[in-house]
Amino acid sequence: MKPLVQLLHFGYHQAMSCIFPVAIFGTLALSSAIEIPFLHRYDAILLILLGVQYLMYRSGLETRDEIKVICIFHLIGLMLEIYKVWMGSWSYPESGYTKIFGVPLYSGFMYASVASFMCQIWRRLRMDMTGWPGLTSSVLLGGAIYFNFFTHHFIPDFRWWLTALVFIVFWKTWIIYRVRTITYRMPLTLAFIIVGFFIWSAENIATFFDAWKYPDQHETWKLVSFSKISSWFLLVIISVIIVAQLKHVKASRTTNDSGLN
Repeated sequence: MKPLVQLLHFGYHQAMSCIFPVAIFGTLALSSAIEIPFLHRYDAILLILLGVQYLMYRSGLETRDEIKVICIFHLIGLMLEIYKVWMGSWSYPESGYTKIFGVPLYSGFMYASVASFMCQIWRRLRMDMTGWPGLTSSVLLGGAIYFNFFTHHFIPDFRWWLTALVFIVFWKTWIIYRVRTITYRMPLTLAFIIVGFFIWSAENIATFFDAWKYPDQHETWKLVSFSKISSWFLLVIISVIIVAQLKHVKASRTTNDSGLN
């Protein structure tokens, strides 16, 4: 009976941490089926998601610091989207007033939803890490991964070399998480793979509801290539590095403030 109780508590916290991603996919699904008068679909999605974020903050589901992290990820994602659309990797074929260089502003929220999940689950499961490689190596690796998303259009794609580096750099890193009074742990690289797979699954849902289209999906919807799992695997690493470093900085400030009092 106890394992079942633990599983239910774990599932509850996972579900609560997914509120914003679920809101995104729910909005995509409804907006593809229901036409909103006087508004382009992309503009309506942006307004709805801004409203969801406001309600989550006002209700206490997200803290001010978490909103800051989400804004950072929105900007990072939007920059990547603009570049990828310019390179023809995918497109947003519908009209909208809130489009920049062919990319709707709501698209950054799809990256920000990963940050929202990371922040929420970190707080809810009282997560910590052991064997963190440190600021220099983690930031350099995260930066190399991010820039590879841009540079592989002009120079060789180093994603598999970077993936190998991930396992080398983080091979001692474990996630510590707590469900009720019991503490568990998991290799960080395994968590990268699991989250990357679920984001790939979510990407299939998003493209099905025309959030964006890959070149081979314009005639009819097709399953997103399995190779995209590796891309999301690497993107999750960037998310974890940023969130972990911000948590570390905040913890250090709290400790210093406590020492001064």
